[in-house]
Amino acid sequence: MTAVVVSSVTKIFNQGRTDEVAALSDVDLEVRDGEFVSLIGPSGCGKSTLLRLIADLIEPSTGTVTVAGQGAAKARKEQAYGIAFQQAGLFEWRTVLRNVELPLELRGLSKRERKARAEQMLALVGLEDFAGHYPAQLSGGMQQRVAIARALAVQPPLLLMDEPFGALDEMTRERLQSELLGICAKTNTSTVFVTHSISEAVFLSDRVVVMSARPGRITASIEIDLPSRDDAGRQSPAYFDKITEVRQALRGTPASAPSPRSSESAAAGTDAR
Repeated sequence: MTAVVVSSVTKIFNQGRTDEVAALSDVDLEVRDGEFVSLIGPSGCGKSTLLRLIADLIEPSTGTVTVAGQGAAKARKEQAYGIAFQQAGLFEWRTVLRNVELPLELRGLSKRERKARAEQMLALVGLEDFAGHYPAQLSGGMQQRVAIARALAVQPPLLLMDEPFGALDEMTRERLQSELLGICAKTNTSTVFVTHSISEAVFLSDRVVVMSARPGRITASIEIDLPSRDDAGRQSPAYFDKITEVRQALRGTPASAPSPRSSESAAAGTDAR
C-alpha cells in the first residue's frame, strides 16, 4: 500500500480576500511504504504547508490527500502517523517517560502498557537512562530524540518531520540523522521530511522532491542511491553528485555531468536558501 497520495492539491489561504495567498498549486505526490522522502525548496514555497495537509492540520482548497489508503482526517483520528517539528514541544512538567507516554495515554492504553511501550521507544533512541529526567535537564539533541520517540510511540506507519534538526549544531545534527535512519530501518516507517539543507536531504532520503517558489509546485523528483549512509557515504562521489543534481534542480538549470572540482565544491554551501 502507498503510504501517502497527494492528488491535484491546491492550497489558498484567505481565499477571496485582499490578502489571499496561493501557497500550493496542483501538487501531486506519492510516498511508497518504507520510503524516506525529503521536501526541499526556497523559503515560503509551501513545504511545511504540504506536510500539514498530509497531517490534516489544515485542509486543501482543492484536491485530495490520503494516508495509508484512507482520508487524511480519518488517518489523523486513528493516529496513523507520528509528527515532529523543529521545536521538540515537550511538556516541561512531565518526565521524559511520561512525555513519550502521552499519545498512548490519549489512546487509552493501560499504565503498564504505556510504560512498557515508552521504555521500548526510549531504548530505540538511546535514552533509556533518562526516563526519569525532565526536559530542562536534557540537551537540545536529546530533547529532539525524545520527540522522535514520542512520535513513534503509537508505532505509526508514517512519520512526518518539519525541520526537526534545524536548530541543532552540525555535529549533533549529523549524529541524529544517522540515528533517525537506523530507527526508520528498524521500524520500516515511511517518512516525509521537510528541510532547507541539500546535504541533509541527500544523506537521508530515498528520494528528494524539489519544490518551486510560491505557489509551490513539484518541479523534480530525484532518486538517491548512495553506497552507504555513514561517514563514508558522505565522502562518496555519488553523494556530491546528488548534491549538485538537487542544487541544479532548485536553480532550474539542466543537470550535467559534474567535474571533480564541482564535486569538491558541492560540499560547501549546501543550504537551499
